Amino acid sequence: MADRGMVVSSSAMTLARLALVAVLGVVCHAALAEEDSIIVDGNITLGGLFPVHSRGSNGVGCGEVKEEAGIQRMEAMLYAIDKINQDDTLLPGVSLGAHILDTCSSDTHALGEALAFVRSIMDRDVRDAVCKDGAPALKKRRRPVVGVIGAASSSVSVDVANILRLFES
Repeated sequence: MADRGMVVSSSAMTLARLALVAVLGVVCHAALAEEDSIIVDGNITLGGLFPVHSRGSNGVGCGEVKEEAGIQRMEAMLYAIDKINQDDTLLPGVSLGAHILDTCSSDTHALGEALAFVRSIMDRDVRDAVCKDGAPALKKRRRPVVGVIGAASSSVSVDVANILRLFES
């Protein structure tokens, strides 16, 4: 996938690091900024919420990879974006991008992930944020997500839409 200019990172991020990024919206090392997501740069960014993993044991965290229900849907979105971006007659001078996140087949996990889309539209001043080692926190600016594709279940889609509706401009 790297040949398409995407950043695909591992799902080994600990809950504590996720909480830090979720609460602060900043990171102390550039590698943290892209974990557990797929980012495709573009002039217009579409969000994607897909059940790439099943729900974890006891409903906590993520479980096994869901190839058909999650991976194929995610790949379909990426394929469509690639095809649209390759055809200069469809959106002249505009390229579509994506910010894709894993719902882990869980309503609560999906809502937490949807907050990443909210953070993309909020302008936060992080000039005074510092890491434990005294280094300044890094903040990578992203284009706001203009729409979200997914989630796989209507109940999750309704919940996510209700959260995102609070922040529409």
